[in-house]
Amino acid sequence: MKRQEILDGLRQSPKVDVCVIGGGINGISVFRELSLQGLNVLLVEKHDYCSGASSALSRMVHGGLRYLENGEFKLVQESLVERDRLLRNAPHYVAPLPTTVPVFDIFSGLGNGIVRFLGLSRRPSRRGAVAIKAGLSIYDFLTRKRALMPRHQFRGRRSTLAKWPALNPDIRSSATYFDAWVSHPERLGIELLQDGLSTKFGAMALNYAELRRTEDGQYRLEDQIGGASVAVEPTLIINATGGWIDIANQTLFSPEGRPAPLMGGTKGSHLIVDNADLRDALADHMIYYENEDGRICILFPYLGKVLVGSTDIRVDDPESVRCEADERDYILQSLAFVLPDIAVRPEQIVFQFSGVRPLPASTDSFTGRIPRDHFCTVVEPKDGGPPVLCMIGGKWTTFRSFGELAADMALERLSRQRRVATTNRPIGGGQAFPANAPVWLAQVAASNGLSDGRMAELFARYGTDAEAVAGFIAAGPDAVLPHAGYSVRELQFLIRCEAVEHLDDLLLRRTTLAVSGELSLDMMDAVLDLLAQEKHWTLTHRARERDRFLTLLNERHGVDEDMLSARNEPRSIECDTTAKSG
Repeated sequence: MKRQEILDGLRQSPKVDVCVIGGGINGISVFRELSLQGLNVLLVEKHDYCSGASSALSRMVHGGLRYLENGEFKLVQESLVERDRLLRNAPHYVAPLPTTVPVFDIFSGLGNGIVRFLGLSRRPSRRGAVAIKAGLSIYDFLTRKRALMPRHQFRGRRSTLAKWPALNPDIRSSATYFDAWVSHPERLGIELLQDGLSTKFGAMALNYAELRRTEDGQYRLEDQIGGASVAVEPTLIINATGGWIDIANQTLFSPEGRPAPLMGGTKGSHLIVDNADLRDALADHMIYYENEDGRICILFPYLGKVLVGSTDIRVDDPESVRCEADERDYILQSLAFVLPDIAVRPEQIVFQFSGVRPLPASTDSFTGRIPRDHFCTVVEPKDGGPPVLCMIGGKWTTFRSFGELAADMALERLSRQRRVATTNRPIGGGQAFPANAPVWLAQVAASNGLSDGRMAELFARYGTDAEAVAGFIAAGPDAVLPHAGYSVRELQFLIRCEAVEHLDDLLLRRTTLAVSGELSLDMMDAVLDLLAQEKHWTLTHRARERDRFLTLLNERHGVDEDMLSARNEPRSIECDTTAKSG
């Protein structure tokens, strides 16, 4: 992943089989698929890997219970299969999530659900017990052969309120079923990327770079970090930019050859709330509930805080999306509806994020009716040049199967054969995952001179890849960073091995410091000093990077400098400050 080596290699040999544009989860997935088949593949991402919609998901890995209303049975079945694969292939990041649906009626929504299924209605509606029971029965039926998790169950009003006494007392019953959640989605994307790069077949990836068509119909790679510009000659281009597909096509085609708009995304905003009463009220479940207008909302424990969301609003410019004040009000109002006695103060919102769902172009007046399925379409340039395969739609849970679909279409066009399947291929720290984690942890901790507690922390972050991180930490003097459970050596490992170019890469995506609300001003400055040292930045560059990150954090995530300054309570972390002998 050395930047200069990639650019020098392209100068010497600009031809590549496939150039994938877009380093979100779907772009990385198809890059990995094609790399494993032995193709010469180049991945180009304009910003950082998984920095767009792939970092703004609801942190759920799910089948899409509500998609059954739209008749998207094939998508739900595919999603459930991919959910279960992720539970097996990425057990370090993906785990079962018990999910409870408060039920306020018995028969409501049944008739409306039928006409919506038939396409005769666009209005959301409240779902009663009968409609919910039908949906969950289908869920159980679709997973009956694997049976990785328990079947759904209903509770009456009394037993529901006994387990969740803070729920709205107007409920009639509740239903509990199991889906899954992902703790570190951006890290999972990095591990997929590294899997593709590890093939040694000629796979290359660059973040902070753009592929542009020149006036003479050729293509050049523009490096935003060093300013270099190199020629690239792809046989096929894959546009995997999600909500940016139409924008990217403007740079890939001449004006007269551009395809009609393909995308019609909506944005979803979420809040991370630090409220102990709210967290305790959930009893380790996700509450999957309907707001008073019938729209679906979610609420579940996340990294010691609570994640609440989301909205579903049409957007025209994916670059400008952020959680607006009216969206925060809507989410908090929905929370007050389902848990009326728990108040959330503004200062308890420690982070917020918003992303664009990459939905196909649609004129439907109700965004919930826009299909969530995925497909690929190939656009042939009218004036010559490589064809462009556009990946339309998709949801985070199905990234592997979507990448597989796009890769198989690319292989067919290139007359190449698939030789490696990814259905059962472990991802990153999910490889050689120990059946007895405590024994494995004790052995690795002892061999590297780390405490059991420190090793457990690394394992939670990296799975079995924690062994490599622990080895790096043990190889030199280490030091604690202020106000967080990270050390200098651990972050040096991430900087050197995971294509970190900016401070937000490290604090927003390679770690969970910002999204979990742990990031303090002292921690930020300490990490910035470390990054500046590793990158050999001048004081001017360091100051510019600090301003850039603070602006991004404030404008996109609702966190200002005063909030960071207030987070000054240190936490303990055991750290060996001497190099390991021998």
